Amino acid sequence: MFKSLFTTTAAICTFMAAPALAAQCGNTADGFDAWKGAFAQEARAAGVGQRGLDALASARYANGTIAADRNQKSFKYSLSKFMQVRGADTIVAQGRKRKARSAGLFNALEQRYGVPAGVLLAIHGMETGFGGFMGNSAVVSAITTLAYDCRRSDFFVPHAIGALKLVDRGAITPNTQGAKHGELGHTQFLPGNALTYGVDGNGDGRVDFYNEVDALASTANFLRQKGWQPGAGYQEGQPNFRVIQAWNAAGVYQKAIAIMASRIDG
Repeated sequence: MFKSLFTTTAAICTFMAAPALAAQCGNTADGFDAWKGAFAQEARAAGVGQRGLDALASARYANGTIAADRNQKSFKYSLSKFMQVRGADTIVAQGRKRKARSAGLFNALEQRYGVPAGVLLAIHGMETGFGGFMGNSAVVSAITTLAYDCRRSDFFVPHAIGALKLVDRGAITPNTQGAKHGELGHTQFLPGNALTYGVDGNGDGRVDFYNEVDALASTANFLRQKGWQPGAGYQEGQPNFRVIQAWNAAGVYQKAIAIMASRIDG
């Protein structure tokens, strides 16, 4: 059972610990099946159950994921170009409307987590166009492909374990669709973060990242757990900007979120 919006956040799961013996990474599809066999042992040792192991066994090498990982051009744009390409003006306009329409929800989230509506809406808009497109890649296949790929294996292995545990818990299935890098739901959580920071925002007893309220509450919880200071500023150089940096490593993305959030909140 995941944490509830109305209960104290549990301690971070220990699945992030690195396995003692790592499966051999590779840079082509040729070694993926052998890697899955070795990784299954690591996953089992990390607490992944049979459903998760079955999902690993059925995962396929995701060529589209590898292509996307090698070609992230937008993060190399200038800030102004990045905001233009990502539709910042539209995100701000839609964000303001959504904030007004769901004022009760955003007030409740800010009261509990200290994160203002603008930040959550900027992330939601940037990641999926407010849920308009949440991806068309199989999450388990994408994230295990990245865990196998030598380029950033160490970073993605814990998220692959997280994805398999999410399958165990029934939060996702082997066929759940997400982004090219295995991000899932309205705000595109990496699976390890979804497992750790997911909360039940609508009180139905489960965490569903494809439910808008759960996703927004989980995003607010992530930011708070990463050190968000209620009432403090979040522009570059202000205390909460470093928390936005924890959400996404790209500097141009971080600055865009802060700017759009301020315009939404303003």
